[in-house]
Amino acid sequence: MRIDSGLGFGCARSLGEGMPQRLNAFLSCLMLACALAGHAFAQAADNSVPWTEASVEGVSLGDWTAKWWRWARNAAIEPYLDPDGRLCDTDQSGPVWFLAGTDGTFSPHRSCVVPESKYLLLPVINMVYEQRARDAHSLKCAEVQARAAVNNDRLVSAVVVLDGKSLGEMRVHRVRSDCFQLDPDCECATLAAADGYWLMLKPLSRGHHTISVGANYGNPGEAYGMMRQSFEYELDVGGKTLLGAILPRSWIQAGVEGDHGRRDRY
Repeated sequence: MRIDSGLGFGCARSLGEGMPQRLNAFLSCLMLACALAGHAFAQAADNSVPWTEASVEGVSLGDWTAKWWRWARNAAIEPYLDPDGRLCDTDQSGPVWFLAGTDGTFSPHRSCVVPESKYLLLPVINMVYEQRARDAHSLKCAEVQARAAVNNDRLVSAVVVLDGKSLGEMRVHRVRSDCFQLDPDCECATLAAADGYWLMLKPLSRGHHTISVGANYGNPGEAYGMMRQSFEYELDVGGKTLLGAILPRSWIQAGVEGDHGRRDRY
């Protein structure tokens, strides 16, 4: 703010003192001010936005959602049924760590340890549609995608809060996949498509983080058309946060000595 204000004052004064040369000076100042402001804004935006829409290791966000559904559907227990975080590390590999939503019937609070430097794929609310075997040859990919989209066209609300801060409007984070096979090892020809609202979070800093999600559809008459999502994650990135890592040593030592004193008295 001080830089912008100073430039504005200097330019205004130059314009008032004369004409052609002063006008050129004013325009030069104005261009410099705009360039500095634009650069500062770009830097602030890049540093403050905790998600990315870019490909991760050459894989698009749409393809990551397809990978997520394969992960969820092929697990021994679907991760979106996890009540408390016990399934967090199920079949996790690669640069992206998959978080899970729910089936809409409960509101879990999950605690997980996540390795450092992992992107986090967060399903806010979404659907997958898979062809039935009898439709495999008659239902085209575009029709499969349209059926996956039905409830997502009727999103009522969606909120994501990371470490106490809202991540803003979720409607802009709608992702549609290409058609894919849920079981890539299956010789069947049935196709699936995913559609919904997702965030690819950039790797979080080492330490403790919380993510809260709430979302719902408003499409009565459709399967899952009134679905509600409500879940929360507590993530310890890089390992559980120890008391010694967040409190000064003198505080901990004083507390231990105090405990010894009380035990001696009793």
